[in-house]
Amino acid sequence: MNGGPSVELRRSRGSRLLAVVCVLGGVVLLALPSDGAPLRMVIAVGAVALGLVALVSALRPFRFGIDADGLTIRRPGLRRSIAWAEVDALVLDEPPRRDGRPEPPRLLLVPPPGVPVEPVTARHPIDGRPAIELLVLDQVREQPEQVAAALTSYAGDRFVDLPALRRAAFADPDLPASLRGYQMNRVDQLIRLGQDALVSGDPQIRQAARNEIEHARAAGLPIAQRGYGGLAAETALDALTAALADHPTTDRRTTP
Repeated sequence: MNGGPSVELRRSRGSRLLAVVCVLGGVVLLALPSDGAPLRMVIAVGAVALGLVALVSALRPFRFGIDADGLTIRRPGLRRSIAWAEVDALVLDEPPRRDGRPEPPRLLLVPPPGVPVEPVTARHPIDGRPAIELLVLDQVREQPEQVAAALTSYAGDRFVDLPALRRAAFADPDLPASLRGYQMNRVDQLIRLGQDALVSGDPQIRQAARNEIEHARAAGLPIAQRGYGGLAAETALDALTAALADHPTTDRRTTP
């Protein structure tokens, strides 16, 4: 692990701006003549209340520091310093896409064996070990690549960039949307299942994932009003099952 100055992640301004917009919008609605419009009054009060709650949350103390000693975290629900000796793995994960749209990456901490985890808020995406969700990256201004670079520098081989490993094992396919296509969430779940099996490096896990994908396709993938185009999705799943059947880079076991 390298030395150098500590890295401080900066809180995103997006939630604060949205909260202010909600409050101002509600105030404007309240200032307009009501003319016996109770629904508008309810919407206005709700917008102000929601905005105030979000604003209070956005103004709470926040710190996420990374340095040679470990992590320093100050956020709602977690306020502590974590030494590197307390970390078995730091996993940058990216949940499967939802309705074809990417979800923000998250950072998970897996403690060393025998160290209790309280509270368990996540699981290691590959091996299922108990973990703590430290951060969702849309909460900070830095890009995932910048966060990954800082963690690589200080955490060393404790840090696992899982999205990069998945892309190296099987690149995310470009699946165009179409009317009456395969349900996006189901296709993305199957692709993620295969990618994680490839990353695991375990032939048995690869075979189990291949069997599950083939079974799902044989049973018929669900159709949605707006989904992935059939030909593109079938081509991607064909390539994935072929990779699972014979993937030379994962014939030897790797530990993410």
